[in-house]
Amino acid sequence: MTKKMRSLLILIDGLGDDPNNKIGGLTPLAFAATPYLDKLAASGAVGHASICEQDLVPESCSCILRLLGMPNKDIPKNRAYLELLAHNRDVTDEDMVLRCNLAVSDDKGKLVAFNGSGLTVGQMKQAASVCNKLYEEIEFFHLSEYRNLLLMKKEEGVLKCAVKPPHESLGESVDELLAEVKQQSQALAKLLAEAEKRLSVFNHDGLHYILYPWGASDKQALPSFTSLNNMSGGAVCKAEIVVGIAKALGMEVITPPTATGDIDTDVTDKLDATVELLKQQDFVIAHFNGSDEAAHRYDALGKAQFIARIDQEFLGLIMRVYDDPLRIVVCGDHVTSSVTGKHSDGLVPIIAGVINGPMPKVQITSYRDILSFLMQE
Repeated sequence: MTKKMRSLLILIDGLGDDPNNKIGGLTPLAFAATPYLDKLAASGAVGHASICEQDLVPESCSCILRLLGMPNKDIPKNRAYLELLAHNRDVTDEDMVLRCNLAVSDDKGKLVAFNGSGLTVGQMKQAASVCNKLYEEIEFFHLSEYRNLLLMKKEEGVLKCAVKPPHESLGESVDELLAEVKQQSQALAKLLAEAEKRLSVFNHDGLHYILYPWGASDKQALPSFTSLNNMSGGAVCKAEIVVGIAKALGMEVITPPTATGDIDTDVTDKLDATVELLKQQDFVIAHFNGSDEAAHRYDALGKAQFIARIDQEFLGLIMRVYDDPLRIVVCGDHVTSSVTGKHSDGLVPIIAGVINGPMPKVQITSYRDILSFLMQE
């Protein structure tokens, strides 16, 4: 009896990039040693496409939901609620959630880092603890490292504020960046002022630690993955946004205990979890976040080395140990430039192939072709 062919999406976050002089004028993918990607491409199909095209902001939440078959009308504008859901917390229709980075300004009030730069992971945890119970009307919820959330009663003015993402705003005035959200919410303005006082104990060498709230969202129900694609689904991931997306869509989620969401994650443990999920689910997404983090740090070499690890410690082993027919797509969700440190809506590389079975004739020119290839019964 022929076994049903399953589908695997290997999503390397921010895989698209610009040529970088630090690695010989190549992109990190072109620089990386990827023998197994090359092998998959040789017998499969290769293309480039913008996942966000012209109608979505180039960021992971919207692009990943699109790659999971979500129609535009149901894609949330902001992701904080889904990140909260990743931690099995929920809110009511009267509440809202904001993303909140532990960020860094200089002596002139310019934003110089969005990720707690200059502090160890342990110090960032301590910084989060001093921000707990800052203001009785707002709950401070620590996620990991520099990532936090703020939970508060819904304020329509705050929901409508277009605060620039901190990773897109380096070198700009913090006062100007946060002026609108402070004007819209007296409670937030008080919380930020008190946080700056408490975080001053971590200041050093002209670095000043602050909270940077942005990306407000409220509660939103999403259709299930099964109802969208007529197949069951699972996810292997660590990044809160991907865990939250998978839970909101009713997918089975495995987060290996050694996963970190950065380039030091245990790739082999993700392989084991993926193979396990493929025994039960028609479709699995394996998400790797470290490539995006490295690019935000302008670390082109680190990004390239991480891509090489995914190739050899994940894809290569899948191709060797998985015996059943399997459709595979390897792609990014958006461009994250290791030159500028920013996201963009440019073209991302896409490789589609089949192991242990026949490869259909496929052309990859848009995200629709990815869905058509992966979401077959």
